[in-house]
Amino acid sequence: MRKLEQLDARLGVELGTDKLLTALKTVSPAVAAGDWLKTHEAYTARVEAAIALLTQAADGSNLTLDPDLDSYYLMDSVTATLPAMIEATAKLNDAARAVARGVTASQALVHEMTRAEALSDFGDDRWAAAMPKVYSLRPEFKSELGDEPVRHALHAFHELATSLTAEDAKLAAASVVIDGLRDVQLKSLDKLDRLLEARRSAMETQRAWVGAVVLLSLVTAVYLFYSFYLVTHGGLREVQKHLEAMTAGDLTTSPRPWGRDEAARLMGSLADMQHSLRGIVDKVRGASDNIVHSTAEISDGAMDLSARTEQAAASLQQSAAAMDEISSTVKATSDQAQEAAGIARSNAQRAERGGDIIGTMVETMQGIHASSSKIGDIIGVIDGIAFQTNILALNAAVEAARAGEAGRGFAVVASEVRALAQRSAAAAREIKGLITASVEQVDHGAKIVRNAGDTIGQIVHSAHEVNKLLADIANGANEQATGVGQTTQAVQDLDGMTQQNAALVEQTAAAATSLKEQALKLAEEVSRFRLPA
Repeated sequence: MRKLEQLDARLGVELGTDKLLTALKTVSPAVAAGDWLKTHEAYTARVEAAIALLTQAADGSNLTLDPDLDSYYLMDSVTATLPAMIEATAKLNDAARAVARGVTASQALVHEMTRAEALSDFGDDRWAAAMPKVYSLRPEFKSELGDEPVRHALHAFHELATSLTAEDAKLAAASVVIDGLRDVQLKSLDKLDRLLEARRSAMETQRAWVGAVVLLSLVTAVYLFYSFYLVTHGGLREVQKHLEAMTAGDLTTSPRPWGRDEAARLMGSLADMQHSLRGIVDKVRGASDNIVHSTAEISDGAMDLSARTEQAAASLQQSAAAMDEISSTVKATSDQAQEAAGIARSNAQRAERGGDIIGTMVETMQGIHASSSKIGDIIGVIDGIAFQTNILALNAAVEAARAGEAGRGFAVVASEVRALAQRSAAAAREIKGLITASVEQVDHGAKIVRNAGDTIGQIVHSAHEVNKLLADIANGANEQATGVGQTTQAVQDLDGMTQQNAALVEQTAAAATSLKEQALKLAEEVSRFRLPA
């Protein structure tokens, strides 16, 4: 019991046997003498408590889950089958001895004998079925355990227990069986210890081998990982070097991969990218040079066009100013022509009144025949004046039609017309004096007066013609002034559009200059890249 307590102190909690050991210690076999049934029950309770403790120890240690057949069936025999057979044999022997001593064969006693015999037979059958499996795996155990004699002794005891054999013979036979079963149990326990020890040793060896293999695998893995690190780090360092060179614009280097790992494939891809980038840079460099050249030409052309447009705008401004002056001059000429037409109409009206007066004079000059010859001379002068006036009027019409220098010729003609009008007035005064002096010559002058009336009628007709021509000149001058005004407006509009074009040309020139600067910057940036020769 002390050993059990020591073992329980170390392993009881782990195996779960602490409570069962306490229960075993509380079971006491001490009973009153002569009471066989109570004594039998007390010992049975104690043995069952011990068997329960043994079973829990097997369960707690996982022996009942043993994966090997030989050790499993040995374990089952040691912890379950043999203890049950020993207990059944002891119960059967106890009951048989009680009957032999003359104890009344009560129903409980008969039941106990029958139950013990059945348990013993069951254990024997179970043991007989299990041991051949052990021997098939461990043939040497058959001779070492020696279970066959014990089984024969067990069978012989069963026959003695149910016979009327003497108590001593039954006790001796039971002792042989129980001792044999205990001996087999101890030997089986020893074999089980050897098997478990061998398994433990094998497991330790296996664990050592597994540890060695794991360690070797770890070392190999570390070596491989370190090698992979070196290769990968070297490849990435090489890639980094070329990437830094590419970042600095150096495309002359060329990565050369080694091996077939990921870093090598990365360097191969980097080499392809670098080759493609060289082509792109070369094309961009050529394109940038072309852009610089083209933008320079565009900028120069835009500047030249801007200068020409500014000159055209200045010329148009001068033309617009000149057209304004011409428009003002033409308008003034039109106004003067209208004024001259008014004067001509007034002269025609006066001439008509003069004709009326001359008609009256024809009636009153019958008595002034003495001055007729002188009046004829004066009338001749008036006729010459009328002729010159007609010619000047024609010249004025021609000059007005030409409108050269904005009608300057018409101004000259108008001046001559005024001079002739003054001479005509002077001659009229002289005629008046002569008429006064030559009243007695009326008869002779009547004819001349009639001729003068006819001449004045012609003058009136000519004055009407001059008036009509001057009106036409005035209308033409008005139309010309309108046309000149429209032309002036068109020139001003053209000047405005030219100014806008000049502004657009300046913007285009500025944009071309900006594009040229950007193209130069692009060319400068592209020139940073160095390509292999």
